[in-house]
Amino acid sequence: MDQGFAERCIALVHELTDVSGRIALSHFRKSIAVDDKSDASPVTIADRDAEAAMREQIRKAFPDHGIIGEEHGREAADAEWVWTLDPIDGTVSFINGVPLFGTLIALLHHGKPWLGCINHPALRECWIGGGGQPTRLNGDLVRTRPCAGLKDATLYSTGPEYFLPQDLQAFDTLASNVKRRRYGGTDCYAYAMLAAGWIDMVCESGLQLHDFAALAPVIAGAGGLITNWAGNPLEIDSKGDVIAVGDARLLPAALKLLAGAA
Repeated sequence: MDQGFAERCIALVHELTDVSGRIALSHFRKSIAVDDKSDASPVTIADRDAEAAMREQIRKAFPDHGIIGEEHGREAADAEWVWTLDPIDGTVSFINGVPLFGTLIALLHHGKPWLGCINHPALRECWIGGGGQPTRLNGDLVRTRPCAGLKDATLYSTGPEYFLPQDLQAFDTLASNVKRRRYGGTDCYAYAMLAAGWIDMVCESGLQLHDFAALAPVIAGAGGLITNWAGNPLEIDSKGDVIAVGDARLLPAALKLLAGAA
């Protein structure tokens, strides 16, 4: 990997997220008016505005690279360097000036995630990882913390209500064997907490492609691992269950519990 290219990619991510770790407010309208005859909500318009602005900025910086969003397909990822975006959810809270949810930005090459950015504007925090380099939180290097074992671990999930019944049994078995459990929030925040060493494990079902593309480099750069529930490395087109750990020594015991309850 060309070091100059890596530096340009990371510099662009910083431009998109500004120095505070938030998506630059210039990407969003100050106010949003919706025609009653339209089926577009303020949320949809805010998302499209932000994504369009970021796509244009990426296109100018890297005119030869593809840009995709949640509609990303395997064909584009295999063909070239591809940016993938998941813009901030334009909630009512955002329209009032306080964005609550995170944003994922990623760069893929031939189906492999290379650069990832997890941006959490409400906390004014931004995690960036890529090119095998250590992950940075607001410019400072971070690394997942060592964990003595499952009995000492904190497990995070966006919420058991999102699991299919057959998955929930396996998840509950794992959750009952860890010291602390935390539920709720968003995928990007869960993985950011793992990268920063605040939690030890994330267990999810149905991770989407654009999420994985941004998350994988951040977790790897912080020294962690992401696999499916069978312990196999995830591929970029995986849409199944995912378990991520900060300390690889946690993985065998966690996988054994998941497999035993499946």
